[in-house]
Amino acid sequence: MNYIQKAYLGKTAWWRYIVTILLVITGIAIFSIPHTNAIALMDIDPSKSADFKYLMSLFDLNTNLVYLLLPFVGGLLFLLLSVKFIHGQQLLNITTTRSKIDWNRVLFSFSIWAAIIVLTLAIQYLLAPKSLVLNFDLQPFLILCVLAIFMIPIQTSFEEYAFRGYLMQGLGVLSKTKWFPLLVTSLLFGLMHIGNPEIEKIGKMVLIYYIGTGLFLGVITLMDDGIELCLGFHAANNLVTALLVSADWTAFQTHSIFKDLLEPSLQTAVIPPIMMYPILLYVFSKKYKWVHWKEKLTASSLQPMIEKTDETTKIP
Repeated sequence: MNYIQKAYLGKTAWWRYIVTILLVITGIAIFSIPHTNAIALMDIDPSKSADFKYLMSLFDLNTNLVYLLLPFVGGLLFLLLSVKFIHGQQLLNITTTRSKIDWNRVLFSFSIWAAIIVLTLAIQYLLAPKSLVLNFDLQPFLILCVLAIFMIPIQTSFEEYAFRGYLMQGLGVLSKTKWFPLLVTSLLFGLMHIGNPEIEKIGKMVLIYYIGTGLFLGVITLMDDGIELCLGFHAANNLVTALLVSADWTAFQTHSIFKDLLEPSLQTAVIPPIMMYPILLYVFSKKYKWVHWKEKLTASSLQPMIEKTDETTKIP
């Protein structure tokens, strides 16, 4: 049984997906209330209520980080509860086809991408030392470490379980294909970032990076029959970046060790990471012995391979 077929071990009626999506949106909205209330208590210019930089300036960076990440806590909580109680599905089944979650895969993916981020930052410093300035302040940095280590993996896990987990499987059940959920989740993942400040700074072409990242993570999910590698990669990408370097034009503005003064462009923001993805795919494929790429990525028919009775399932 492959990763998408794992969905059939739960209840897959279409209305359950609609209810779950609505509940996840509700969870995000509920956990956004503290930020909304905090802003409402302040005397702000109504014309600037949609100005990201202005809203970020109202609070300390660590406080902003909490407000920014809280909605993802609500999203993940409501998603996992919905998977359990609405779909009757186990968390393991939307994580992997293996008998248990492979934390070694998570750690390997985290480590290799974290190392690449550090190496990239070192190269930038060597080539353009004036583009990075020391931003280190011990007390707020230590607070950042606690907040980031606890909350950022929740944020990244929500995005992985929502897109590469729940929606990947759900769209696979709907379409009976693998290529359709791969493409649609990649597109949705990219469009989810359309409100990020870097879109305003660099332009909408930077969505190529987000859609490409979604495609990369989707390929990993289907080839590896699980999201463990995605969980590690995404956590490393956001956590290590938040701790090491921030910039005025990014969504995550933190008390990081360095501040990046380099003027962003498509060439610097999109091309380097996109170039790394094929290399990572090669490393993962060799380490985990991936085979049958065409079948795993473009299969046009996915039958349940299980007996189904009144939305309950069992392996025959």
